[in-house]
Amino acid sequence: MSGYFELVDAPDGGYRIRLLDSTGTLMAVSVTFPTKRAAVAGVARAREIAGTGLIRDNCSDAVKRPAERHTKPARKAAGTGSARPSPVLSPGRSKAEH
Repeated sequence: MSGYFELVDAPDGGYRIRLLDSTGTLMAVSVTFPTKRAAVAGVARAREIAGTGLIRDNCSDAVKRPAERHTKPARKAAGTGSARPSPVLSPGRSKAEH
């Protein structure tokens, strides 16, 4: 048998989800949900995250990698033959009035 979720009463009201492995060992406890319906929706979200979520190592002994540098593509200088036509202004109006 695989692990399972349990809905339990939260100490201050509401409900929590407990995740247990196949031997009954507690693996995780959720936040408090106001209703059972919300707790069941929380189980659905947990299942989705567990199936697709990445692992973030925030431990003090984690190997830190340098941040990736995001570079912007170079912009063309004005008047270098841009394919975009210049805006057409209405007669009698300045560019600032548009």
